[in-house]
Amino acid sequence: MIQKHTREEKMAAFGRMLDVLDALREKCPWDRKQTNESLRPNTIEETYELCDALMRDDEHEICKELGDVLLHVAFYAKIGEEKEEFDIADVCNTLVDKLIFRHPHVYHPSQVGAPNPRPLPYGEQTEERAFSKVSNVEQVLDNWEQIKQKEKDGNKTVLAGVPASLPSLIKAYRIQDKARHVGFDWEDRGDVWQKVREEMAELETELRRDDRQRSEEELGDFIFAVINAARLYKLNPDNALEKTNQKFIRRFNYIEQHSIKQGKPLTEMTLEEMDALWNEAKRQETTA
Repeated sequence: MIQKHTREEKMAAFGRMLDVLDALREKCPWDRKQTNESLRPNTIEETYELCDALMRDDEHEICKELGDVLLHVAFYAKIGEEKEEFDIADVCNTLVDKLIFRHPHVYHPSQVGAPNPRPLPYGEQTEERAFSKVSNVEQVLDNWEQIKQKEKDGNKTVLAGVPASLPSLIKAYRIQDKARHVGFDWEDRGDVWQKVREEMAELETELRRDDRQRSEEELGDFIFAVINAARLYKLNPDNALEKTNQKFIRRFNYIEQHSIKQGKPLTEMTLEEMDALWNEAKRQETTA
């Protein structure tokens, strides 16, 4: 059981982190020379390390990696402060204002479902807005997408909020999910399987023709359709694929470890021998 901290202790810890960052920025040669551009690759790495810890459900590592990501957030804010553009208070206040604006069902329940809406600049909280009455998570998400397009400097189109640099698999899921919130989706999720089968058949046709360009296009369409099916059945395709990656790594490592014990390199093992070890690793997992 971890120690529970008071609000004052949490605020003091946050302040202590900012004090240490200020000192490092002034006194450490490495910290002093960092810029937004130089920090960006490290930020990506730290984010992936956090994601790895989350996948393993390793609470100790999650706590540590969250700290690393938090440091990067504070570091960018420090650089912004030095440029006299913004500071960590602006970062926090902008976030809080956005959260309040996007949760009218919590902070302005009397305005939810109001008739005759008028578009509002971001930050104005007194006019009526016409968003759906909220009774479940799906309605919250639907309202969220509508609200984002009403914000000043917000998304001007439905898909504008999908970062271009997202990994392709996650991007496909987010594109489909955003389209869903404005009603562009399958009425019956079971109908998606006809689309999956259709895309697979088109892929097989192009592969038989040995048309590389068309095959690649059809492969993309097929993967997109499978991701769509996963979304409709409330499965996260990125998490599912990563679990399969980890499963493959475990089973292949089992084969490699046994090849070392036998003094027989993998390159000298037959496919049948490797298959037998693979199935052995699989049986051990199911009985564990």
